[in-house]
Amino acid sequence: MVSRNNKSNIRKLENDYVRSTDSHIQYVNKRKKGLKRRLTAFFIFASIVIISLVSMIFNQNTRLVEKEAEKEKALVELEEALRKQEQLNLQIKKLEDDEYIAKLARKEYFLSEDGEIIFTIPKENKQQK
Repeated sequence: MVSRNNKSNIRKLENDYVRSTDSHIQYVNKRKKGLKRRLTAFFIFASIVIISLVSMIFNQNTRLVEKEAEKEKALVELEEALRKQEQLNLQIKKLEDDEYIAKLARKEYFLSEDGEIIFTIPKENKQQK
């Protein structure tokens, strides 16, 4: 018996139909190969674009969180400055009063009014208690 799978014994026909079919198959194979290359290039390009967009969003989110933290810190500092300004404005109003200035001078510089005697009491240390 003769084996039919032996390709060396098979001869290809040489006519127009076979040539046109072979050229059509080669054309289809080229088109498929080109399509695969274009799709691969497109997916690589799309992947690069998506990765860059995701990284950009991540970076913007990180910067946004940092800016919000800075804003919170600035708001705390603003509140502290406003409180200090309010205290200073109150101190200015008190310093405009002559009675307050006299009281402050008597307290700090041991000044006395007429007929007043000043006694200084030593402060007790916490260690002595």
